[in-house]
Amino acid sequence: MSVDRSRMIEEELVQYIAENLVNNPEQVKLSRRDSGRTVVLELSVAADDMGRVIGRSGRVANSIRALLRAVPSHEEGRDRRRRRVILEIE
Repeated sequence: MSVDRSRMIEEELVQYIAENLVNNPEQVKLSRRDSGRTVVLELSVAADDMGRVIGRSGRVANSIRALLRAVPSHEEGRDRRRRRVILEIE
């Protein structure tokens, strides 16, 4: 799987989950920052939907992060180390 395709899968996965959890799916915004082998996905939702995305004691947010770790995210070439994906919820 190419790196571009795994990036799209990560973004689509977070977008899909967030839009289906919240009451205001039109206010779900996702941005991406690449920094070497680290990728930061910044998820922004309406203030009244924040609890739905984070969950009690952060369980929903941690579950989304666990799903992101399951997405294949290897770099191409001989150096096949995994990229680190961080999900920030704002």
